[in-house]
Amino acid sequence: MTTESIPSAGRLRVRPITSARAFSAALVLIILLTVGARLLPGPRTVDDAFITFRYSRNIVEGHGFVYNPGVRTLGTTTPLFTLLMAGAGWITGSDDYPWFALIANTAADALSAVLLALLVRRLGGGAVPGAIVGVLWAIAPTSVTFAIGGMETSVAILWMVAAASAYVAGRERWMALFAALGVLTRVDALLWVGLFFAHQLFVAWRAGRGRGWARLPWRSWAIFVATLVPWYLFSAAYFGGLLSRSLSAKRVAYIVDDFQALVRLLQQMATPFFEYETFGVPGIAVGIVLYPALAAAGTLYAVKRQPRALPFLLYPWLYVAIFSAMNPLIFRWYLAPLLPPYFVAIVMGVWALAGAVAEAVQHPRLGPVASATLGALFVALSLNAWVLHPDHGTDRPAPEMAWHKIELNYRRMGEILHNEYGVDEATVVAAGDIGAVGYYSRAHILDTVGLVTPEVSAYYPLDASLLAEGANYAVPPALIMDYEPDYVVLMESFVRNGLARDTSFKQRYAQARIFATDYYGTGMILYQRRDLISKPCCGP
Repeated sequence: MTTESIPSAGRLRVRPITSARAFSAALVLIILLTVGARLLPGPRTVDDAFITFRYSRNIVEGHGFVYNPGVRTLGTTTPLFTLLMAGAGWITGSDDYPWFALIANTAADALSAVLLALLVRRLGGGAVPGAIVGVLWAIAPTSVTFAIGGMETSVAILWMVAAASAYVAGRERWMALFAALGVLTRVDALLWVGLFFAHQLFVAWRAGRGRGWARLPWRSWAIFVATLVPWYLFSAAYFGGLLSRSLSAKRVAYIVDDFQALVRLLQQMATPFFEYETFGVPGIAVGIVLYPALAAAGTLYAVKRQPRALPFLLYPWLYVAIFSAMNPLIFRWYLAPLLPPYFVAIVMGVWALAGAVAEAVQHPRLGPVASATLGALFVALSLNAWVLHPDHGTDRPAPEMAWHKIELNYRRMGEILHNEYGVDEATVVAAGDIGAVGYYSRAHILDTVGLVTPEVSAYYPLDASLLAEGANYAVPPALIMDYEPDYVVLMESFVRNGLARDTSFKQRYAQARIFATDYYGTGMILYQRRDLISKPCCGP
């Protein structure tokens, strides 16, 4: 038994530390670990986060909820996070949005880690598996990458975990509030929200209390709707629609192979702790069998003890099924929402099986010891996917997947446009990735994908012959020639088989800068319209 010594009447007296006190200490350590794992690497901001930051900055600067001043288009998928960042900017008088996002995400992940630990304990897992799940979320490369990447992912996941915790505890009205906040943070939260409400309806109807409407959980539904209505009324009046352009624009602009989403999602389910980094392909082959089996065992174990855990633990599989059927281009942050319930199910599966073996051999301590050992292995595998000295950005330990070379180059390009070419809100810059280059240039952006320039969707679907080998996107030459932007910023692979071979484009535009790269082709290219070359602002 763990003990502590305290002085008493000139001698030492030993008293046991209760399991509750030990678990509370574990929760404190989980919080500290979560905070440290995010503050240590610092911001490594993802390009899409800069889209949200520009909306937030424009709100603070009085332009309204817009990306391009004067153009009311909803191109961000996260209205709540946008307003949260705008509030931070307004209160502080600063525009350091990457740090605002990192701080908000760190707080969200710390709360999620604690709630996950408490949830596992409530589901019958005890303190050991609860602490394991909390630690895993604290240091998970995917969790950390998008917290420091400035995306809304951590906040969106917090609402899901909070809703699950509330629902399991029977606090259905709080569940409904968290569900609405989840939808306002990312609309694809409707997948887990639908599971919770469907299960709630099933339970209420089966209970059979009252007749008709009296059997429906309408109070929590009313809270959900009432929380959403103000935003959607504003969105309909201000933007002329309810949904972001992001998903629909990406769906028509990118060319995706059949079953691409299914393959990517199954890879994630096979390597939740980045086994590939340690074991290579064998890690995937073993994981695709092992982890779903453990998750199934853990789900059965948990649901027998608390049936309300079912929608939370089923969510990863619904997510895989829906996104595989839709087959969109899977961006890295799409993989994160799967992990909290999957971690819970896997660790609960280990706990259940270890407990069964311990009971069979009549060795009660075997269960906790085996669970702690495997939990330590999962943590070690996750940490192996970190690097002490990243080859770009700040020289601080960070997850290897927190790659942001392209964002650093887009930032350079945006600053060159603003500082050397005198680009301002009246200058039109076309770009395929509009985040960092738009944020730092402050130009009027012609978005060739269509997130904030919806009219360009008329140029898609893309002629597949324009695609470079292995690429999923290229810029239609007619788009650039019709809109005639002042500057164009594109990756070389986006133009290789199209604009780079177009005689009219070459006559109209000159290559002004290129940053050599080993991703998305051979470089990041800045083109300038030739009639502007004779009158640069401040440099070549």
